[in-house]
Amino acid sequence: MPIKIPDDLPATSVLEAEGVMVMREADAIRQDIRPLRIGLLNLMPNKVTTETQIARLLGATPLQLELTLVRITNHVARHTPADHMLSFYRPWEDVKEERFDGFVITGAPVERLPFEDVTYWDEMQRIFDWTQTHVHRTLNICWAAQAAVHHFHGMGKYELPQKVFGVFRQRNLAPSSPYLRGFSDDFAIPVSRWTEVREEDIPAGKGLRMLVDSAQSGLCLLEDPEHRALHMFNHVEYDTTSLADEYFRDVQLQPDTPLPVNYFPNDDVSRRPENRWRGHAHLLFGNWINELYQSTPYDLEQIGRK
Repeated sequence: MPIKIPDDLPATSVLEAEGVMVMREADAIRQDIRPLRIGLLNLMPNKVTTETQIARLLGATPLQLELTLVRITNHVARHTPADHMLSFYRPWEDVKEERFDGFVITGAPVERLPFEDVTYWDEMQRIFDWTQTHVHRTLNICWAAQAAVHHFHGMGKYELPQKVFGVFRQRNLAPSSPYLRGFSDDFAIPVSRWTEVREEDIPAGKGLRMLVDSAQSGLCLLEDPEHRALHMFNHVEYDTTSLADEYFRDVQLQPDTPLPVNYFPNDDVSRRPENRWRGHAHLLFGNWINELYQSTPYDLEQIGRK
């Protein structure tokens, strides 16, 4: 089944060229089906790239989904045209009375700031609390995952001596988890962050379960059943060239920027990287959508109610 996204969203042509089934709003209203309502709070600087990455993974699932793009209410995006934000994004204050089957919150370029120094931290806290009453399941990515475990569990964030940057091997710690159905015992995922949360800070007795970690890059995926959330601390959604784009951007500012680890073939920046995580990205999103579909109420008004 297709993913329903706003008419004329730039991601549409990209997804259609890749074979992802896209349903335009005008066609979707003719079908007597309740699509799964998925919200995307996109905090990444390049909104168009990130919305395409997430829509690609959501759109590969066999269910009809309706994607709503959400932004922080009073935060002005500096790297995305204002007309794009006005046309396709709704401020959270405008959607907070609505209910969603699933809600995805992305990373943000603020990870080196203390949480309380982020200009929109107060609204982020309200959004996290709102997911407990208006969202069935939440998927938090990178900084959003760090922010969520800090908000709900008081877990700290630690600055690293250097950026963890590259494609790192991960260990499947819970093969029986429905979220890891079909996962290999050992697989690779892109990592790009200056900070980390640590296993020793996971509070006991809260039901938190480590699903994936790495000897090199630390915690990767944490399940939080009490809050119906998955916390992905890395960037499984990245495109093949996302780390290259970051590297070439950074090297313009700092010529001695280290190469991303295990990424460019033979560390040759002139060669196109190989994508070794695409299959597991689709598996994770597909498994998350399946668990969401199997357990969400048919009546949207029942979402979030005990």
